[in-house]
Amino acid sequence: MSALETISENRAFGGTQGVYSHRSSATGTDMKFAVYVPPHDTDATLPVLWYLSGLTCTHANVMEKGEYRAACAEHGIIFVAPDTSPRGDGVPDDEAYDLGQGAGFYIDAERKPWSTHYRMETYVARELPELLAKHFPLDMKRQGITGHSMGGHGALTLALRRPGNYKSVSAFAPIVAPSKVPWGQKAFLNYLGTNEEIWHNHDAYSMIFIGRGVPELLIDVGDADQFLDEQLKPEILKGVCLEAGIDLKLRIQPGYDHSYYFISTFMAEHIAWHAERLKA
Repeated sequence: MSALETISENRAFGGTQGVYSHRSSATGTDMKFAVYVPPHDTDATLPVLWYLSGLTCTHANVMEKGEYRAACAEHGIIFVAPDTSPRGDGVPDDEAYDLGQGAGFYIDAERKPWSTHYRMETYVARELPELLAKHFPLDMKRQGITGHSMGGHGALTLALRRPGNYKSVSAFAPIVAPSKVPWGQKAFLNYLGTNEEIWHNHDAYSMIFIGRGVPELLIDVGDADQFLDEQLKPEILKGVCLEAGIDLKLRIQPGYDHSYYFISTFMAEHIAWHAERLKA
């Protein structure tokens, strides 16, 4: 287990907002992440909500714009925001924003040159939780997961691929069927190759279609989202969840776009929703 380096810590709503880094064995790089720990009794362990960010983002976007700390302090929830990909010298990249650094898609790449470093599923779902459990008062039996756009895809697929690991799942404007849309097709072709059967193992719509599931989902999408029709397609998730018996609460929010103005507006409601399930 690598050492944890503190980059910064600041007092906020009675708790501590920190930024940290460590050397990841999964990605072979240094990785940064943000953790907010709310005020709590000395010996208490707290539920944790993982937030996965979207294309081009780092841990800093939600930390600076997400407006989650007051709600996390109110409900006693630790909030963790990993980075979206490995970074640094020697890490493969692409000049386009939707591939390479900043666009890891929360999968373990199988094709070179990506496969050496782009192992984000292992990092987010296994390595980082094991590290943080040694340094923060996390109750690993009470984990929730959420995310935005590419991170919404990550939240849905990690929950579907790891049954029982997360007690609650939500998303903001997620890519629900990456196998069917340009963002996902580009990433999957480069990271996973041409075998679309492998793609379907990282596609929320496809996994639910073949029988994987979670008890319930909360999803918010803005009807003014510029990516709604081409990249997000929430209506197809609604249909497959109905057939599978998954309790999907899909809220189409009038006038909202894809930005953090949208996310920050509904963040407190998502945290409260997770809190009800993580404290049960």
